[in-house]
Amino acid sequence: MTHSAAPLFDARDFRARAVRHAPDLRIGVVGAGGVEGPSFLAHGDDVLNHEIVSQLSTRTLRPAAVLVPVVDDAGACVILTRRAIAMRRHSGQVAFPGGAVDAGDGSPEVAAMREAEEEIGLDRRFVEPVGQLPVYLTTTGFRITPVLAVVRPGFRLTLNPAEVDAAFEVPLAFLMDPANHRRESRVWEGVERHYYTMPYGEHFIWGVTAGIIRTLYERLYA
Repeated sequence: MTHSAAPLFDARDFRARAVRHAPDLRIGVVGAGGVEGPSFLAHGDDVLNHEIVSQLSTRTLRPAAVLVPVVDDAGACVILTRRAIAMRRHSGQVAFPGGAVDAGDGSPEVAAMREAEEEIGLDRRFVEPVGQLPVYLTTTGFRITPVLAVVRPGFRLTLNPAEVDAAFEVPLAFLMDPANHRRESRVWEGVERHYYTMPYGEHFIWGVTAGIIRTLYERLYA
């Protein structure tokens, strides 16, 4: 009996997996009127909330992009942020750098890198986009494209205090371990919503961020 090699959880292996899965990572791309095809429901926490997400797919949602930045060092880590308490939406929550796609961006990759520069000062010259995950639809009116990227060492972060209270790194190996993915639920507008949580030290990762991380695990590592 043969066994597949265990994941290395380094940036080189992460890049190789993203490239290898490139043809199918964007299943469920968004067209002008919404999401094309039902396959976007089959990953992350979308599969836990099929009815809610199906209803979202019929709405006109604003395009957004987030950067999933994996630092290329000996122990590959993912850069995450904690949103400023003063923010109107999702204040104090753990998030990937990102935001709405502007008309001048031209692509989700450019939007994600621009937002990372604006929020945490991550110079795009250190960032190598290597793939995308399927869109993630939110109840706050966005369709988010997660942009997978490898970040070359040597960068310096400068936080924008109007948007971000903190930036920190979480080992990729921790985030890609399903033992760290807890399923929880709460009632939202009279409907029970299921989601993943991934507590890490003092940081509580949940919601959209945890849903994207779970999708990354299912698409590249499961």
